[in-house]
Amino acid sequence: MKRRSFLKGSAVTATGAASFGGLSAPAYATGQRKLKMVTTWPKNFPGLGTRAAQFAKDIDSATDGRIKVKVMAANDPVPPLQVFDAVARGKADIYHGADYYWQGKHKAFPFFSAVPFGLTAVETIQWLNFGGGQDLWDELSGQFNIKSMLCCNTGVQMGGWYKKEINTLEDFKGLRIRMPGMGGEVMRRLGATPVTKAGGEIFLALSQGNIDASEWVGPWNDMAFGFQKIVKNYYTSGFHEPGAAIAAGFNLDVWNSFNKADQSIIKAVAADNYLNSLAEFNARNAAALDILVKKHGVKARTFSEEIMRKLLETSDQVIREIAETDDLAKRIYNSYMQTRRNSMAWSAVADEPYIKARRLDMNFGKKI
Repeated sequence: MKRRSFLKGSAVTATGAASFGGLSAPAYATGQRKLKMVTTWPKNFPGLGTRAAQFAKDIDSATDGRIKVKVMAANDPVPPLQVFDAVARGKADIYHGADYYWQGKHKAFPFFSAVPFGLTAVETIQWLNFGGGQDLWDELSGQFNIKSMLCCNTGVQMGGWYKKEINTLEDFKGLRIRMPGMGGEVMRRLGATPVTKAGGEIFLALSQGNIDASEWVGPWNDMAFGFQKIVKNYYTSGFHEPGAAIAAGFNLDVWNSFNKADQSIIKAVAADNYLNSLAEFNARNAAALDILVKKHGVKARTFSEEIMRKLLETSDQVIREIAETDDLAKRIYNSYMQTRRNSMAWSAVADEPYIKARRLDMNFGKKI
């Protein structure tokens, strides 16, 4: 099937009536390339918006100015949840966002961002680079005329902000919670009502009482949005996003127009941004949580073992059902879970005993 014929009938063009405002089809010329990157983040938002800007800056630097990327924030002019369509249809060159937003296109997209009780940030790269994950991602995103790669990771996210304490499974019933992806479906099966909202909409929804709870990212990003002004119950850790990965999705025609050298440069820049973003989130989250607790009176809470077991059981059901969607979803699931099993076996031998031993003396390394 020809690519143009496929796109004409695909899910991407199902939203053909959507307007992308001031965006016009990119123009390509020899010499310097000027690309448009649409994002799902507010302009210069700490960690996510700033990481999109850094990715663009690093491409410019690595190519000595031959490839320049203009970063466009959410709603400037593309709404955050329409950036995928803008890139797929050639109205923009790159998107910067979490692929679980595109589960309406194909239910397997969340595997390449975050899966409940799934892979951590490091394990995700293990899967993509050494477990066949990138080939499967190329197969999936290629159906929508997109080439995807990871360029950011927030690390383990928090479980969210809750206006009321969650002490039993009954407390989820009737709860209106902002939680996208597979995690939202898990919440629905526990009796909650999941709501999908872009990050910039969460504060208003919480303050107006339109939602009762929300996950977002972690202390650094959450504090920037000011959630601590409204809600004090802050739960850890986020079962739904154990290593939330952010993708750079290139229009496939744009990607194929690069020579092999420039493709390699962009991939290297993306990998470098992935590593540095994880380091930055871990560093800044630790400092921000301390401020939230000590200055703003936020209570860091954990879900009970009973709740976590039920979340785990329900997550398994949700993920298995997605795997049965079609052959590609099944292959993605089996590949992903094989890496998960391998990683758990190794971490049980290496990481977990070390982390446990490191806690034996909390005075070790005390400031002098």
